[in-house]
Formats: sequence, structure tokens, C-alpha cells
Amino acid sequence: QVQLVESGGGSVQTGGSLRLSCAASGFTFSAYAMGWFRQAPGQEREFVGSISWNGARTSLADSVKGRFTMSRDNAKNAVYLQMNSLKPEDTAMYYCAAGTSRVGTLTASNLYQYWGRGIQVTVSS
Repeated sequence: QVQLVESGGGSVQTGGSLRLSCAASGFTFSAYAMGWFRQAPGQEREFVGSISWNGARTSLADSVKGRFTMSRDNAKNAVYLQMNSLKPEDTAMYYCAAGTSRVGTLTASNLYQYWGRGIQVTVSS
């Protein structure tokens, strides 16, 4: 069955870094665009970033540009979110998602077919 399993979350202080990983299985990973979304308590899920099927294109939310980067390794069926210069407002549950796309990135959550269970990131001031 399809599985997306996030790892690498945790608690850091402002200005710190974390690297989230998402391990995929049960589908043809290289045929999917991958995305990261986040949801803070009491708020709607928001787009963080997306990467095309071959890693050639990435799209990041304005709130994380210059601080976060995305990458993927199709040989390992994995996607990564490197988060630097973390701020308290980055505190949220982070979700990995997979969406069918052979064109580029996907920013809308309803375009993603598969979702992970999420992992908590907490940034303290």
C-alpha cells in the first residue's frame, strides 16, 4: 500500500535548522511531484513547497523562500525539506504529499493524491 513517512522533526530554538525527510513506498515515486504542507493549531493547512518529478523545478511559499530548500532522491524514493533560520511562526505539523504531475510543481493541496501522517516541528524563541 501507499506510504509516506515523515521523519526529522523536533524542537529547535529560533535560528536553528532541521531537515525533514519523507520516505515513499507503494507507488511510482518518480512519476509524482512531491510537496510539503504545514498546519499550525487553529489554522488551515498551508503550502510550504513542491518539487517536480525529476527535481528540476521547485516552488516555495514566500514565507519560507531564502530559508527552506527542497530536494529529492528518486533512487531512494525520498524527498527532503531543509529548514534553516527557523522562526517560531514555522511551528506546525508538517506533511509530505505526492501528486501526479509530469509537468512541474503543484501548489494546491487538492492536487495531491497521497499524504503522510505528519511530523511536528516546534521552534521556540
